[in-house]
Parts: sequence; C-alpha cells; structure tokens
Amino acid sequence: PEEGIETDRREVVLKRIAHMLNLQSTFDLQKDVISIILRKYGLSSRITEAGVKVVNIERDGSILYAWKGTSGTTNIGKYDPQIKQNKLLYTFDKEVCVSSTSVNKEETLLAVSVVQKTKRDGHREPLRPDSKCITLLIEIHPLNNTKVLKAVDCRIRVQFLYPDVEKNRVHESHLLLMSEDSYVELFHISLATEEGYRVVIQNPNRLPKEKVAEDFTWAQWNVDTQRLFYLTVKEKSLLRCVQFYSDRIYETLLELSLDLPASPFASVRFINFGYDHYKDEEEADGSLNLVIFMSKAGSMCVCYCQPVCTGEDVAYTIAFVHRGCSKTYRVAMERAAPPQRTDLVLISLDYYIAVCLPGHFLHFINIRQPDLLCHSLFLTGEDARLCSLGPDSTILSLPEAMLLEVQSGTLFKATISSSLLLEFLCRSRLDCHRLAALHCAVTYLTPETDVELQIIHWLCENVMSFDSFDQIQEFILDAASLYRRSRQQSFILDRVLPYSSLSHWEEMSVSLKGVPGVTCSTELLLEPVFRGKAKNLKGYWEELHCNIDSIKYFEAVPNPRYKPALITRDWNRLWAEMNSDEKKPTSYLRNIQENTKKVLSIVETWHLDKRVVPLFQEEDFQQRALIGLMVDKLRDHINRHLNRLGKKRIDMLVVNYVAQVLELTRHILETVWIKYNLSSNVLSVKERGSSSEWAVFHLMSRILEAAKSQCLPLPPGFNSLLTVLGMRCLPQHTFLQYIDHGILQLTEPFVTRLLKDLDNSDKNEQMKFSIMKRLPESLDQKIYQLWDHPISSACIARNYVRNLFEKLGKKQGSSLRQRDHTFFQTEFLPLNYLTKTLSDVEDKALNPFEEQENVDAKFVEEIALKQTSVLLGFEET
Repeated sequence: PEEGIETDRREVVLKRIAHMLNLQSTFDLQKDVISIILRKYGLSSRITEAGVKVVNIERDGSILYAWKGTSGTTNIGKYDPQIKQNKLLYTFDKEVCVSSTSVNKEETLLAVSVVQKTKRDGHREPLRPDSKCITLLIEIHPLNNTKVLKAVDCRIRVQFLYPDVEKNRVHESHLLLMSEDSYVELFHISLATEEGYRVVIQNPNRLPKEKVAEDFTWAQWNVDTQRLFYLTVKEKSLLRCVQFYSDRIYETLLELSLDLPASPFASVRFINFGYDHYKDEEEADGSLNLVIFMSKAGSMCVCYCQPVCTGEDVAYTIAFVHRGCSKTYRVAMERAAPPQRTDLVLISLDYYIAVCLPGHFLHFINIRQPDLLCHSLFLTGEDARLCSLGPDSTILSLPEAMLLEVQSGTLFKATISSSLLLEFLCRSRLDCHRLAALHCAVTYLTPETDVELQIIHWLCENVMSFDSFDQIQEFILDAASLYRRSRQQSFILDRVLPYSSLSHWEEMSVSLKGVPGVTCSTELLLEPVFRGKAKNLKGYWEELHCNIDSIKYFEAVPNPRYKPALITRDWNRLWAEMNSDEKKPTSYLRNIQENTKKVLSIVETWHLDKRVVPLFQEEDFQQRALIGLMVDKLRDHINRHLNRLGKKRIDMLVVNYVAQVLELTRHILETVWIKYNLSSNVLSVKERGSSSEWAVFHLMSRILEAAKSQCLPLPPGFNSLLTVLGMRCLPQHTFLQYIDHGILQLTEPFVTRLLKDLDNSDKNEQMKFSIMKRLPESLDQKIYQLWDHPISSACIARNYVRNLFEKLGKKQGSSLRQRDHTFFQTEFLPLNYLTKTLSDVEDKALNPFEEQENVDAKFVEEIALKQTSVLLGFEET
C-alpha cells in the first residue's frame, strides 16, 4: 500500500506539470532505482520508508543517490543514464546522513560529506543544523583507504571537477570543497596504480590545496561548463566567475557589479551543488532567489527575485549581461487568490527564460530579443496552469533545461509544448499575444515536428493582415533568421539580421506597446570586467566578450539592423538598368547574377522529392535580380557592422539566409497546394477557378503584398503562377485592373500559355487583344510571333519596316536611336523616315543667319536688294 501511495503521488505530480511547459521524465527514482534495489537485494517496500534520495548529478549525467539499508547501513549508488544501469559505490556500516557526495570521472574516488544525528528515547529526532559535519575522501577502486578531509561544525559541499579528457587516462583528480563559512578550497589529489589495478592516493596526508574564493554569500556551480559563480556583498554586490580547465589551472574571468537589495541572503546559499536533504528549510528565511543562465551562443542572464508575499505585486529582474541592460517585470496579483507558493520557478529554455508562479502566471521571456515586451509571451489564468506544483514541492533548476523534483526524485527535461502553444496562437484575440506566440513557435521549429506546417495552416485561416503587424512578414523574417544553418551563431547576429518587421518602438501600434498583466522597466548595467585569458579564449567567452564589446557600438550606430525595405531605391535603379537598351551587362550586374546563382543552387537541393508547385522553373529576370541584390546589400551591411566574422563566413550566412526566405515562401505554397488538393490543371487558363483556387490566389496575393512592402524576393515563377490563378478566379475587368495597378504581372510564360490555350473566338480575341496592349516592350516582339492573328501580323510587319529603316539610316551614318527626335512623328513609318531624312538634310545646310568668315558684305547687300525688288514686282528676273 505504501508503494502504491507513492506511485499515485508521482502520477499526480506528472499530471500537474504536463501543460504548456512540457516536462519529459528522463529519470524516475522509483522506476530506475528503487524497484531495482528491491529486486536485487530482496528487500521489502520498507526501503521507501527509509528513503532513497537523490544527492547529486555529475557532469556526465550520472545521478548519485543514497539509501538506508535494513541492517543499519547507508549506501551510496550511481545511476548511469547512458547504459541505464545502477552501481553500488560505497556502503557505510552504520546509519549516516549523507548531505553531499561526488565521484570522480574515473570512479576511483568518492567524496562524501556526512552530518551526525542524535537520538532520544529510541526515536529519531529532526536533524539539527549544528550537528558536526565530516568530509571523507574514499578510495573505491577497489574499496581501500578512507581519509578525513574536514571535521567542522558547518556544512560542506563536495564536487569533483570533470576534465575534458578521456576517461581512465587521468592520474590526478581535483575536488572542490564549499563551506558555509564562506570559503571554497580546491584539493589536488595525485593517484597511483598498484598491483596493476588498485588505484590509491599518493601522499594522502599532504594533499595540496588552494583557496579559490572566500567571503561570499551565494555560490552557483555550472557542472556542464565547469564554472563557479560566487557573490560577495560588501560595499557593493560583486559577482565573479571562475573557470576551471582540464589541468590544475583556474582563473577568475569575469566580474560584474549588480544592484541587489540590501542584505539579500540570510545565510550562505548554494546553487547546483546537489541537494542537502538534512538542511533546515530555507524558503521562509526571506532570502533572494538568484540563479544564472548561460548559453553557448554567448548569452548570460542573471535572474533574481524576492519571495512572493500575499497581497503584493510580484517583481522579478533579469539582467541581460550580453545586452547591457536589466529589466524588472512586475505582475499585479489578485488579492482574492493568494499564492500557495512563495518562490518563483525559473527555468532556462535556451532562447527563453520561463518564470512561473504556479496557478497564477507564466512568462516566457525572449532573451534573443528582450527589447520589446511584445516579443515575450505572458500567460495568466487557465493558460498559466502549466507547471502548477503543489505547495510542498521543491524544484531545482539545472543546466540544459533540466529540472529535479526533489520529493519524488524525478528528473525532467523542460520544453515548451508546441501543440498547446499553437492552440493558444489560434484562439488568441490580442495582437500582442499572437505576435509573442508566433515568435515563440518559430523559435523552436525542428524538422522532426509539424509546427511549421501548423503555423502555415494558421496563416491560411488568418490571411488578412492584423491591425498591428503582418503575420506573413513576421513568420518569414523570424524563421529565416533562425534557420538551422545559423542557429548556433552568435547572439550578435540578432542585432543586424531582420528578425521582425517591428524593430523600433516608434513603428509599433499602441496595442503592441503594452501587454495586459505585466509591466516592465529597464535599467542599464555596468559593463562587466573581463580578467585573465577571457578575451583570448574561443567558444563561449569569445562570443560573450564580442556581444558585450558591441553594445556601445550598436548604441552609437544609427539603424544597425538591416531593413529589406530600404533597398527599394536600389532595386528600381537596377531594374531600370536591366531594361535599358545597353546589351552588355556591367560588372555590378554580373555580380548580382553570380549572387543569384549561389542562392538558387542551394534552394534547388532542398526537398526535391516534395515539390508539387511549379516554381524555380523559369527565367524570372525580375525576381532573380532582386535575389542577387538582396544578397549584395545584406552582405555589405553585415560586413560593415560585423566584419570580424570573416568574408567567407558572412558570404555563406547571407546566401543561406536569402535561400531560406525563398524556401519558406515555397513551403507555404506547397502546404496550401496539398491542403486544397490542387492539380496541374490549374495552370490552364481555359476554365474558371474553384473556391480552393480562390483561397490559394488570396493567400498568394497576401504573400505578394507582404514581400513587396519589405522588398523581399519571391521564388522565380511566383508571379506567373499568381497571374494564371488570377485569370481563372477574377472577372475579366477585375483581372485587367489588377494588371494595370501592378498587382499581377504579364510574364512571358503566362502570355505564352494564354495564346496557346485560348482559341480565336470573339471573346477570347478581345481578351488577347487586351493583354497584348498591356505588354511591356521587352516582351511584345517575342509574343507577337506566337499569335496567328492579323493584329500580330501587322505588328510583325511594322517591326520589320522599322528595322529596315534603322539599317538604312545606319548606312547613311544616321541612327534613328542615337539622334535626338526633334521632328514630328506619325504612326506611318515611311512618312517618319522621310521626315527624318529631310531633317538631316536641313541640319547639313548652311544657316544664312550665322556669321561666316570671308564674306563680301557689299555683294550680299546687292543680292538681297535684287531679290527684294523682284519679289515686290519692281524688276523682272
């Protein structure tokens, strides 16, 4: 019965937290440990009463636990998640209280910190914090000597360092001892092998040690990166970070001043040093809840908050060190429903930090783009019932989005539930919620899920732009900036890549400037100080230093973020150059063409087996030129602001970004094409379109509108397909108006299909003639060759006569195209040629009114008088 009650309690916990914040169990103490121990040692279920408790989690994911045996022993075991097996590490022959333990990487040494307990009248009393603590170092390969490292009256935490070297090749281990007396010591333990297998400690009575830190009030251990953070509070609150390396070397790399409340901690606090089950509860001591989250992309967030008080607003602060600012969020609490818990749950989700007060609110804070409140998702009410833990549940937030529920001993991997997030997106009515949910869903797109497909279905159902933002623009820009090829790039790219069409406060509508239920205030952070080799290290420290170093630069530079719409003028100039009579392309135009080839060569290799929409199958010179231009301008922009990335890396980044913009548009069309079950028959202009085709045409028109306003390229062939659907779905006069207003374009593939599919009936002739009148000059000569009609014949004859006269003019040294047309022109080409010839003869004749050299003035005077007399009839000729 007791075992059944315990199982039911865990199931209740699982049901409570299986909401928007999806917690997938990666380790269950009951299933993975207790049940194995019961079977292996033949023990009864009383072992659950004695208690199996998780004590620590090592860097390789191994879970250390302790339990009391039935014969008065205490055991320490290890669960290996890679092979899913348990191993007994050590057994005490009496009952001891294991408050902290750690095993080295080679499993040759075990460090254990135990606290003594007292008994009275044969009954176990609650453990008291003033019990003496003994720290032991035990040889366990095989079981051999035991050394007492410390015997003090304060608690000691132990933690072995895990070097980045192969297992079983290290002859030295390094052990951290953290004391509640506010000091950290590092022991260097040399090992030797005896008898070929026995590993022993060399000189156990003279173990060298160093003092790493002292006088701190708070410390956090990042096991995955081997970093120690500690906080000293004297004149000011100073946060330091110590990095440990594979050898004996360690150094302080970062110092940061924080503006914390006065006396933030009532006692020394340890974070991520395992869990001491025998320490008095600290939740009611009024201490600050402080935790640091870091990511490989160079972000660093310091999160802290005071315990929640009944009847007061909840406030929590996140210092975005990589952005140089801190933001304090304040949530108004309902007085009628006081919170059951007094502590906020803080969880790192890579690109978001989740702040949760179970049953009241859940806030997903965007650490990539923290500037605007509308890019973070804030949930209340029923939507916040995603991790509604009981008031007695103790949750430890671990690196890599891991959570440990202490009472049940269950380890969870935290992720955002994509299904509930998309459900929230579909039913939200506030633009601020829609925008935040859309960005959150796009951020966690993975090839293994159908999130992108469901977002596209949502776009189909919400085709018209919202009042505050264009959802199609937001989806394309944000998804392109997060594509898989640049996802691990530095956060600094978020300062220059266009992740949203709403990048500035001034451009936003009122409905996006505030989020109901939460307010935010911003303060600048003091610039952190880098010490030692921090500026020269690669990886995380390089990215963090670059992010912080660029803060002042981006604040001083106007418009550091690339805006696609700003290339409109360059695009118009380029398109005019391409339509000019100059046949030889310039070097700039050749560079644009090369850019386009790079992008299309990448797109053509993606999803070849899933393509059903006829795109990328024609020479769409307009879109090809825009593709190359965007590559050129985006590359120049990133080179201007982030030239440290290098030419090759920037070129690859830009080409893939533009390719992703095209791929996203293609994927939207492929999805709706399959959704409405369209076939190749829609490419014919003989028949009228169905309601499904109208829905696709409507969505494509919105995509065109969104792309034009941001000057984003479209896949070659998009305009031809849109015009075909337009002719099938729109009335004839409306279709022609769409063409006249530039919404639809008369491309060569469309007009060719029109002339081939339609016969020469009166109605079709009228349609063809309306189209032919609207053809651009670059197409009319090609298209007239395809239409067997007197109108096309007349046009062909006209062009033929023009060419003959132009050739004749060239032979006479006069080109109709290269000279100024100052004479009167008519539609009759022979008359035009005659007029031009006479004009050239006139230009060659001498002007009698111009002053000439060596002129006999008297002779001219006599001739003029003679001519005048003749004209007046006084003389005869």
